[in-house]
Amino acid sequence: MTKTNIVRVKAGESELKDKMVSLNRVAKVTKGGRTFSFSALVVVGDGKGVVGHGLGKAREVADAISKAVDDAKKNLVKVHIHKGTVPHEQHGKFGAGKVFIKPASDGTGVIAGGAMRAVLEIAGIHNVLAKSNGSSNPHNVVKATIDALTKIRSPYDVAKARKIEVKKVFEGV
Repeated sequence: MTKTNIVRVKAGESELKDKMVSLNRVAKVTKGGRTFSFSALVVVGDGKGVVGHGLGKAREVADAISKAVDDAKKNLVKVHIHKGTVPHEQHGKFGAGKVFIKPASDGTGVIAGGAMRAVLEIAGIHNVLAKSNGSSNPHNVVKATIDALTKIRSPYDVAKARKIEVKKVFEGV
């Protein structure tokens, strides 16, 4: 099992932007009929390596979104970004959702599908190649993407562990 380097972040430390990933109308069947409410999945981030996800449910759309944003601010993590991309390839998994993230050269853009794109853009990653395999359920894809991002090691940590200089980490790349 790989060691993850999850660094929790407090919501008040930076200016956060939010992006809605999915909004569903859900029904609760009662004796009197169906009661409809809304379920919102939202990702928040500062565009500088901080990202989080949240789920909110309420009778009104606006209330569901605000609950989701509040929940996402409680689940913020710091991810390592190197020159606008990820430092190395990484796989992530949550439930049946599997994702693969690969660094890309400058000018490539974010090559990723719906839920993954929202997470990567809000985290501040500008150049990346990403593929989602398995489940296309937005909840699992978002959680798998954040799992992959938290597993990424910074070049400085790798250099320190190998007892070499940072520029030697990138030789041969």
